[in-house]
Amino acid sequence: MNRCVIYLLVLFPSYMACSQEGGGDKRVGGPCEGCEALFEYGNRKLNAVDTLPDFNDQGPRLKITGTIYQKDGETPAEGVILYIYHTNQGGMYPKRGDEKGWARRHGYIRGWIKTGRDGRYTFYTLRPGAYPGGENPEHIHATIKEPGYAPYWIDDYLFADDPILKNGKGHPFEDRGGKGVLQSTTENGLQVVRRDIILGLNIPGYE
Repeated sequence: MNRCVIYLLVLFPSYMACSQEGGGDKRVGGPCEGCEALFEYGNRKLNAVDTLPDFNDQGPRLKITGTIYQKDGETPAEGVILYIYHTNQGGMYPKRGDEKGWARRHGYIRGWIKTGRDGRYTFYTLRPGAYPGGENPEHIHATIKEPGYAPYWIDDYLFADDPILKNGKGHPFEDRGGKGVLQSTTENGLQVVRRDIILGLNIPGYE
């Protein structure tokens, strides 16, 4: 059964987006619950830079940047959409009460970019808090949509200095799209993490 049909009754907007955009694209990477959220940017014109809604709140400000490459790891990839979402400082996915589609689970701290010819991208946000309980490290979820392929998830963005991660807790890494455990530096008052992404790397079924 088409994945879009499965979500029709509970997430109609996501179904419409999935059926209208990329319905004939090759599906790779195995199950991808919530990947339809990548299409929920509405009428926004996407570009290579996005600022998430929490950026002006209190907390450690974060710049996430890098280049998305084609499978060869050298050629910049144009026209790729990258969708991210994460928790607030309390480790929760915050809601305003009017969310639709996957925003009812992902919350409103989420963003989208679309790469240009140089493959570069940048997000400005706050560093997320870990889930309450301390069993999972701070992380940022990420989904990729490249021309010709249905959306697929890549490894979360993780922080090498996170005490939870350093204690060996958290889910195993598959290096989907490349390594997601990142070192941070400080520039102009921002924590900066750089992550280059290679399309299809360690993605099951990718050619």
